[in-house]
Amino acid sequence: MTKHKKEPEDWMQKKWRPAMGWMYMGVCIFDFVFFPILWSALQALNHGQVTSQWQPLTLQGAGLFHLAMGAVLGIAAHGRTQEKISGAENGGMQQPNNTFGSTSPSSFDTPSSAGFGDTATPNPIVRKPIIKPAVN
Repeated sequence: MTKHKKEPEDWMQKKWRPAMGWMYMGVCIFDFVFFPILWSALQALNHGQVTSQWQPLTLQGAGLFHLAMGAVLGIAAHGRTQEKISGAENGGMQQPNNTFGSTSPSSFDTPSSAGFGDTATPNPIVRKPIIKPAVN
């Protein structure tokens, strides 16, 4: 049996997803917690009272930053899940996927069709005739 030797990955290629999550969390903490406190403290020290409140920078432009980061992190999480399902943690070995084009009997009395791209003609679906009772 041959062993698949895993090539070493660059740290950025391996850690970009957690880095994006940490960066987003840091930006949110600074923009919604630290900067408002510092803004109010600076106003109180300089003018003796707080006259204006902090406007979060990430909410400028209708919060597009948060929408974009949500999309990036969501797609990255989905991609990582698909990598784990397909066996990326197993040295690239693919695990069998029996959900599409399986030869096992399927439900609803329909014959299973061939897989995508198969040139074999699938069995036609035979439907039973519907018999309606006569109404007098």
